Amino acid sequence: MLAQLTIKNFALIDDLNVNFDSGFTTITGETGAGKSILLGALSLVLGKRADLSTLKDPSKKCSIETEFSIGNYGLRGFFDENDLDFDELTIVRREILPSGKSRAFINDTPVTLDILSALGERLVDIHSQHQTLRMTENAFQFRVIDALADNNTLIQSYKGQLQYYSDAKKQLESLKDTRLAAEKELDYNSFLLRELEEAPLRKGVLEDLEGEYAELNDVENIMELLSNAHQLMNEEQMGVLSEIAQLKQLTQQLEAFGGKYLGLNERIQSVAIELEDVAAELEQLSESVEPNPSRLEEVNGQLQQLHDLLKKHQVSTVEELTKIKLELAEKVEISLNMDDSILKQESKVEELRNDLSEKAKEISDKRKKVIPLLQEQLTDNIIQLGMAAASFNIELQPTVRFKENGQDDLIFQFSANKGSSFGELKKVASGGELSRIMLAIKAILASYEKLPTLIFDEIDTGVSGEISNKMGSIMKGMGDQMQIFSITHLPQVASKGQQQFKVYKEEMGDSTTSHIRQLNDDERVKELAEMLDGKSFSASAVSHAKQLLLQN
Repeated sequence: MLAQLTIKNFALIDDLNVNFDSGFTTITGETGAGKSILLGALSLVLGKRADLSTLKDPSKKCSIETEFSIGNYGLRGFFDENDLDFDELTIVRREILPSGKSRAFINDTPVTLDILSALGERLVDIHSQHQTLRMTENAFQFRVIDALADNNTLIQSYKGQLQYYSDAKKQLESLKDTRLAAEKELDYNSFLLRELEEAPLRKGVLEDLEGEYAELNDVENIMELLSNAHQLMNEEQMGVLSEIAQLKQLTQQLEAFGGKYLGLNERIQSVAIELEDVAAELEQLSESVEPNPSRLEEVNGQLQQLHDLLKKHQVSTVEELTKIKLELAEKVEISLNMDDSILKQESKVEELRNDLSEKAKEISDKRKKVIPLLQEQLTDNIIQLGMAAASFNIELQPTVRFKENGQDDLIFQFSANKGSSFGELKKVASGGELSRIMLAIKAILASYEKLPTLIFDEIDTGVSGEISNKMGSIMKGMGDQMQIFSITHLPQVASKGQQQFKVYKEEMGDSTTSHIRQLNDDERVKELAEMLDGKSFSASAVSHAKQLLLQN
């Protein structure tokens, strides 16, 4: 409920602070006194866009702050989702700076206008002409029926199932699109894959083949070099091995002359062993290396194959070709196994569709059960509001399409007079009739769902006498379930309030300021008498005013 409203530097208001109680509150005042200003300020703090024209003093900041008691509103999830501190007494503040910049805060945390507006919709419902027209919208009409049918939990479950179903259908369509594209590319992808599978794609293969090609391509030069090296090592007179043998003999003899020659001899012996190994390897290589034109041609072909593939796939390494081969293999595999995947997904979609249909039928069945009750309660309420011949015709029609709230189309029809045919509310009901129908609907909703604070802005315009008395009684009854405000010009309605506030203007010099204050019992009598008989009210008006208050 709205516990407190503070307004500074807004329109005709300098500084205003007012506390409200639960139940039914009426707000009265002369035309132009500033009742619409209060609603305008409240709309701003609930997320409506602002402009500089709202500042009473353009050089100062405008501030509007509200305190709401939200302990039983079920809003903890909203606060968690938006990373806000939850408090059962929540403070919502809106500031408009002289620069035109606007700021919004929830429990002193800065928030965007979208978050503020989303919270505002859950805190206050301002019943205006625009919202009366909302009653003619299908979504609002479904809300009424589903409140009576206690369908909210079931609809939330249905919505979750609908999301699964929609996602599964999208995945199925994606699989079908993938299969269609894969079928078009299957032959080409298979050809590319075979090419890569036939190529020697192993790590370092390019370097190995290039080295082997260089060796095979210059084998005669290699053979000549090996032969010359072998000859130098093994020549009888001047060969390296012959010379090293003589050197070994000399160092062996030197070894007899002391330890300092011992190391020298060991080193020569080691060199001799290494040179003998080199000579043996040269001999082995000389015998193994020979021209191999067929292998040269084979290596050349493999190199050409690899270079062609690198160029074709626009990559620079064999590793990248290997990656492409794996991707192509996966695409070919998907193409070959796509039918199985589609069959499985089709089965899943069908299962989800059946589950969804069952939930939709359950929702529809519960709606059908409460439609007679809703028609009866609406008719009873609307008769009390002076429309004795009015009647409603509410029908559900099944639809194949899965909608956000089930598989029903709703036809909500109205007839104001006996013998008149039923028609759509927005086409056959007048503005005054729509206002009374909305009040009747809201009175029903108040018994079935936790509504936010509800403000009726002159909903009683155009009615008088006993009908206004009935409207006031209905709003007072709603006040037993929720916090209700009624801005009214009718004393019969104003007298029903558990508390009554008066909005008035004061002129000081060149300045006009709006104020609001709660009326005590004597002030209520005077205010009601003025509403009944004018400023110069009579004794009978005072007596009538007292009687109105005593009746409530």
